[in-house]
Amino acid sequence: MTNHTPAGPAVPDVSAAPIGRAFEGVHQAGILEPAQQAAIVVAFLVTAADRPALRRMFQTLTSTIRYLTGGDAPTGRGSDDGLVSTPYENGVLGPGTVSDGLTVTVSVGASLFDDSYGLAGVKPARLRAMDEFPNDALDPDRCDGDLLLQICADHRDTVLHALRILMRATRADLQVLWQQEGFTSPPRPTGTPRNLFGFKDGTANLEFLDRPDLLDRLVWTKPGGDEPDWVTGGSYHVVRLIRMFVEFWDRISINEQQRIFGRDRDTGAPLSGRPGERVVGQEELQLPSYYRDAHGNTVPLTAHTRLANPHDGTADDRRMLRRGFNYSAGVEPNGQLDLGMIFICFNADLDHQFVAVQTLLIDEPLVDYISPFGGGYFFALPGVQHADDWLGRTMFD
Repeated sequence: MTNHTPAGPAVPDVSAAPIGRAFEGVHQAGILEPAQQAAIVVAFLVTAADRPALRRMFQTLTSTIRYLTGGDAPTGRGSDDGLVSTPYENGVLGPGTVSDGLTVTVSVGASLFDDSYGLAGVKPARLRAMDEFPNDALDPDRCDGDLLLQICADHRDTVLHALRILMRATRADLQVLWQQEGFTSPPRPTGTPRNLFGFKDGTANLEFLDRPDLLDRLVWTKPGGDEPDWVTGGSYHVVRLIRMFVEFWDRISINEQQRIFGRDRDTGAPLSGRPGERVVGQEELQLPSYYRDAHGNTVPLTAHTRLANPHDGTADDRRMLRRGFNYSAGVEPNGQLDLGMIFICFNADLDHQFVAVQTLLIDEPLVDYISPFGGGYFFALPGVQHADDWLGRTMFD
């Protein structure tokens, strides 16, 4: 007799999920790669008892990240010290682990370089507590930290799985201070993903992502001068948590929105582009022609993109690598949506790049629609280059 029982819904096949990024290299993963769909940034207070314990914590972080991104299981149980009898894995991703495009970027804050661990003499020269700019509304409980984990993957459960494993492995040495989850949207319809104001975000990256010479100059910090030798391969890692007043934004005209940003909302093209450069479907790649609009009739002199980079050659060395995410965190006590951006950028020189650009943006029209409330300055550690290497090792040499 034929069985006519309806078939159930198809079970998604996750076996072909993207493999993990390479763990070993001169630089850490999670910096140059395109932003994954899901992310979380978590800042910690380091509670390691002494310098040897701090070294062990970095070694444990390294072996655990290697495991999570597709390597062998850690050789030890980290801070559990054999006291926990439950399995190392938590089962969130099923049996074993799934790479799923996972990257974990480890960065350190200025407060790690006090007298506690004997690292004061090797602090990156420009590393400090995050500046509070005019128009900021920083919450001290959501700022700075001794150590930052930036965890990104193609799915949210992979990010949360990694965070739980990492926290369990380091529970004796790290205490959470603050965290923020984020996400990216797929390109709609093409090109750079959009922020929650509806504008393409990160277009400037396209100008130099395929230029190793520019990346070497603008992203990776060099030793020499006042920078210690160990910073080779690392980068200043800026995180800014920015609330976006979307209800207020949604009540102003598209024309006003575009004049605030200096770009067309739909295509991402500059409002005043260079003649002959526009290509259908790639309008956001067109360079602005501010020199043809000296008085700001088309693109206001106070437009966000024009202030950040006037494209007259004066700002070429101020460019930075953006890797931001949107966030949605429910509803605020006043009934407004708590939506915004996790602004992330990487810089070779914190002061000459991020701080210089942010200073130019003081009192721009966009400040009426946003409120930076947290984040911090950190330094992304150099990468792990071989099986016996570990994150942070060069700080201790």
